[in-house]
Amino acid sequence: MSDSDKVEAKAEQAKGKAKETVGHAVGNESLEAEGRGDQAKGDVREAGQKLQDAAKNVFKHKD
Repeated sequence: MSDSDKVEAKAEQAKGKAKETVGHAVGNESLEAEGRGDQAKGDVREAGQKLQDAAKNVFKHKD
């Protein structure tokens, strides 16, 4: 996983957590749900990058 991809995934997760927290604090269920969605996108992005890294390592050591 490249550093920029890691940063993007973590930023998406942090943005989502912030939205969820603010939404909960002010009683805005829509904002809270949007925050959970943003966190999920970040989680999926991070998982995809980890899978790519794992595949690269498998094929690198296949010789």
